[in-house]
Amino acid sequence: MNTRLLMTLRVTVATPQSVGAVPHGTRRTVPLMGGDFEGPRLRGTVLPDGSGDWLLLRADGVLELDFRATLRTDDGALISMRSFGLRHGPPDVIAAIARGEAVDPVTYYFRTTPRFETAHPSYAFLNHLVTVASGDRRAEGPIYTIHEVL
Repeated sequence: MNTRLLMTLRVTVATPQSVGAVPHGTRRTVPLMGGDFEGPRLRGTVLPDGSGDWLLLRADGVLELDFRATLRTDDGALISMRSFGLRHGPPDVIAAIARGEAVDPVTYYFRTTPRFETAHPSYAFLNHLVTVASGDRRAEGPIYTIHEVL
């Protein structure tokens, strides 16, 4: 399978909100405060309104990520992004991430499958892509390296 870089997306997050124990694990929501993205064919900012990450910590220690954001390109196009993914790793690594420590992303699993929608003709190619991303969780928020599958 061949891929090529679509963009790097950096997100800043607000304080997580704990919904608590739900039928399939522990639910938290994390509002996005903003961020930016840049790639060979697009760049811009993450809009905070309506953007966030809905997290479910399962009993097996796997964190399910349901990420939704609105992106605005530098030339004003709006792009809806949603992504589902998983994050897990050794307990000591996950604990370090939870403390806000810098952790080498190769020491844990953090993968997502972003999808995009837009009405803007310059970015209509996004409506036809399957993409995969690897994540790097930082104290201020995650960094996603997103590749399109060719």
